[in-house]
Amino acid sequence: MSLRRQTTVLAISLLLLGRYTVGEIFSQCAGTASTPRDAADCVAGATPSVKLLPLDPARTYSLAELIDVAEVNNPRTQIVWERAKQAAARLGVEKSAYYPVLAGIAAFADQRIIEPFPKPLAPRGYVMVEVPAIQPELTLEYLIFDFGGREAKVDAATAEKLAAGANFIAANQQIAFGVASAYYKLLTAQERLTAAKETYKTAQTTQDAAEDQLNNGRSTLPDVLNARAETSQAAFDMQSAEGDEQIARVALTEAVGVEPSPDIHIEAQSTTPLPQTLTMSIDALIDRALADRPDLLAQAAEIRAAEDDVRLAKAAYRPRIGLSASGAQTSVWPTTDYGELGPASVPTWSATLGIEWRIFDGGARKNELAAAESKRREAQDEMREKHDQAVREVWTAYIAFRTALRKEDAAEALLHAADSSYSASLDAYKYGVKNLVDVLTAEKQLAQARFSGVSARSELFLEAVDLEFVTGNLLRHQPSATKSNPQDVHP
Repeated sequence: MSLRRQTTVLAISLLLLGRYTVGEIFSQCAGTASTPRDAADCVAGATPSVKLLPLDPARTYSLAELIDVAEVNNPRTQIVWERAKQAAARLGVEKSAYYPVLAGIAAFADQRIIEPFPKPLAPRGYVMVEVPAIQPELTLEYLIFDFGGREAKVDAATAEKLAAGANFIAANQQIAFGVASAYYKLLTAQERLTAAKETYKTAQTTQDAAEDQLNNGRSTLPDVLNARAETSQAAFDMQSAEGDEQIARVALTEAVGVEPSPDIHIEAQSTTPLPQTLTMSIDALIDRALADRPDLLAQAAEIRAAEDDVRLAKAAYRPRIGLSASGAQTSVWPTTDYGELGPASVPTWSATLGIEWRIFDGGARKNELAAAESKRREAQDEMREKHDQAVREVWTAYIAFRTALRKEDAAEALLHAADSSYSASLDAYKYGVKNLVDVLTAEKQLAQARFSGVSARSELFLEAVDLEFVTGNLLRHQPSATKSNPQDVHP
């Protein structure tokens, strides 16, 4: 009668979340890139799918497959994907500043002007000149040196690209965490339904025993009515559990990003053991979180971008050296109402090496530098805040997982004791040694023990998922933070 024999799934299918490549089915960059740089490069060279993926009601889905569907369907994934592509494009724009700008210009003009001229030479004191012209031209603008201004812009854009890659990973991890949580909550609801059905069978057994005792003259009608009431209560609880299980299905479909519906089937994995122990110390878990959490990686990139903005603001105090040049073939056919002008078609050109140095700008550069330095301090303060938050979350998940392990052990012992107590009380009642009140009390304790066991296992599952999430290890290929003992598998 132990629900331990019906263990539904390893709380984390940590192997599912680590070994399965998200994108194995739908080619999502989140599963193939584990660093912000790799993620940003992957996203820059790909286009997200615009077609939503439906769920097949007749198909049984694994956790990895549901995460794949959520990766495609969730609009948050599309948003961070496009932002990462935009950051990569901005980096390309900033790098282009190192190259000259060439432009081709073709001018077709016709101009009529009045030129004053002395009367002895021009009867009216002026001449009317009309000049049609055609001038194809090639121009060049090249910034030769700007004392680190372009370099600061490129470095800042690179940092923003890395931040966008880290945010892309973070968004995908959040989606995976949401789907995994909903997945295991559904499994828990299914196990609670199984527990409710077993409790109903237990109540029915007690009722049958009470009716047999009544038929044999060793019980009273109130005892039978009490037993029937307990059976009715168990039937009520079973219907409630069935409704909760349907609601959990709807919640899972919503997390996956399809139209909410109870029409979804998932793998039970009934032979997978529970996580039994941690594979890393708290110090190692904190170190992993500080090294791998995408929100911290993104914030580190933001600090780097802020520092580059400070460099850019300081570079504005220095001169800029640039080259401007042009070459053209100028063709003109001038005419005048007095005298005679000749046509021309000759190459023309110009070249200028210039130095631009702003001497006074009303304090614009000073304020830009102050704003950049303030932004840098803000980014550093945010990093300290996120650092402390990450450490707190790891400690919380670590303590919660260890507590869940102890609660699961206690719940298993409680279930074994309650099952034995009920069996002994029922046998004693049948032999007339105990009354029905004792049996009903043992029955209630057994029902409570069953639900306590389900709650303990559910908590263990979810805390194991949370431990991977807060250390930044979801969708990664690193070893999981927990492990199971294979010998604990119960068919």
